[in-house]
Amino acid sequence: MGIEGDYYKDCSDNVLMTSRGGNVYDRTFMEGFVRPGIGLENWTSRTNYPAWGIVPTGEKEMSFYVQRNYGQPTARLDRYSLRPDGFASVRAGYDGGVFTTKPLLFTGASLFINFSTSAAGSLRAALLNADGSPIPGHGWEESAEIIGNMVDLPVKWSGNADVSAFAGVPVRLSFQMKDADLFAIQFK
Repeated sequence: MGIEGDYYKDCSDNVLMTSRGGNVYDRTFMEGFVRPGIGLENWTSRTNYPAWGIVPTGEKEMSFYVQRNYGQPTARLDRYSLRPDGFASVRAGYDGGVFTTKPLLFTGASLFINFSTSAAGSLRAALLNADGSPIPGHGWEESAEIIGNMVDLPVKWSGNADVSAFAGVPVRLSFQMKDADLFAIQFK
């Protein structure tokens, strides 16, 4: 059952915007990041406003706070926690999918990923030439099957994580994914 009347006209979602500094913001992700939630008390004026900033609350966690039940005796701040760099992901469902980057240049010796899979899910990574052809020894077949939930895991091909030979050369990354989220990639 939906809300009747005019309650919805003064209600808000939290949204995700990004900036590279300054006062220019990009709203690539148009969906609500935190919705008002169950209960009419969360669909009122000034409810669902985020409190100031994002706070590191552990080595593998960051938190933000959202105002709930504004102007009511039950008013409070609710804490939401996220993994570092966990605002958005490339996601594949149980049927699976493939994500391939545009050509990129990197520095560093190894590829690290921030990811999460279900118990039945997995990821495999491939390193491709800029034209999309596989780089021998760095295909999906040589990639270790990656499962779990980690913020900083090195990707290995045939047991080796070293990709420094390709640093400074245009390459693509391609990920076979099944019931998995890929939050971030980093070479270091």
